[in-house]
Amino acid sequence: MASLLTDPLFEISGQAPPPNKNFYYYAVTKEEVIWRWWKISPRAVDRNAKPGELRESHEYFLDDSWLKTEVKMVFGQRILQYTEDLCNGNYDYLERLSDSLLLKILNYLELEDVGQLGQTSHRFRQLCGSEQFWEQAVRRRCYTVSDEEAELAKELGWRSIFFTSKLQQRKLINRRRLRGEGQQEGHLSDPDSNAEESPDDSSEVLTQTK
Repeated sequence: MASLLTDPLFEISGQAPPPNKNFYYYAVTKEEVIWRWWKISPRAVDRNAKPGELRESHEYFLDDSWLKTEVKMVFGQRILQYTEDLCNGNYDYLERLSDSLLLKILNYLELEDVGQLGQTSHRFRQLCGSEQFWEQAVRRRCYTVSDEEAELAKELGWRSIFFTSKLQQRKLINRRRLRGEGQQEGHLSDPDSNAEESPDDSSEVLTQTK
């Protein structure tokens, strides 16, 4: 199963919290931990400093208290704990699946379970609240979705459609249809402001007789 994982397993980069202005790169691959740093300082002695790099095996990293302290200082305890789990072989397979595959899995869950899953990570929160998820939820519940219902969903959102009764949907569709017909009729009935009115024939006759 681990052979299906992509490399690197994890990577992140960024600047350290103040007053440290150095830039860091941190990655965990299937074989090692990579730690790189770039000194950013106004001091002349640091201007020509070359980037540093440290590579360690998973086993060595787990025993390296100095490097783990550096990771915690720059990226926080949560990142350190997560990468320690990776080095111990505790892979988060579910997080590494593609969005399309995860959406298919979500399709089999009850809404209560989906709500709880959406609280576990930023990625799942986005997926569980996405239009793609709620569209497939509506289509699973209704089996067939008309073109008018799909157009209404574009306006209101698929989540709103899911929690709207069929009767209320029909009322909204009829309202949109009447509004569209009214706009069309108004457009057709607009007079052409550039058209010239023809003169009244009786006026011409009256003028000539005088």
